[in-house]
Amino acid sequence: MQLRDATEADLDGITAIYNDAVANTTAIWNEKLVDRDNRARWMADRRAAGYPILVAEAADGAVAGYATFGDWRPFDGYRHTVEHSVYVAASARGQGVGEALMRELLTRARLLRKHAMVAGVEAGNLASIRLHEKLGFVTVGLMPEVGCKFGRWLDLAFLQITLDDRRDPDAV
Repeated sequence: MQLRDATEADLDGITAIYNDAVANTTAIWNEKLVDRDNRARWMADRRAAGYPILVAEAADGAVAGYATFGDWRPFDGYRHTVEHSVYVAASARGQGVGEALMRELLTRARLLRKHAMVAGVEAGNLASIRLHEKLGFVTVGLMPEVGCKFGRWLDLAFLQITLDDRRDPDAV
């Protein structure tokens, strides 16, 4: 497996992984499938904001997973905090793809001088929560029944990691 920055050539793989998560999991609280053009606009928006989109490329060249982060909230006071997303192809789950992508996202966030990274995880997704905890995230909140999918209410767990120890937000 090779980690690298995503290119337009990865859009079909990214779209397929996204749509599988929409159709079959509670990792994405969206119920509508998207097309390649949707993911191309998403990619352009992330790039314009200066944020990475990473892919894990399998030995056969297929996209085994992808990850990114973006602004947590659209207000200036949150400029040092990002929220991330990591999605792994069903055929590649349990093989360390998600962990490798998350470790690289943490590195990229630190390089961009971000101070905190937030994860919103469906509270029943214990594998994701355990992975976050392994990487140093701590659970900071639980919001019961704030979402729904597949005919049931979903709880949202928030996890967070502090990326540096600076006391002055504007220190260089």
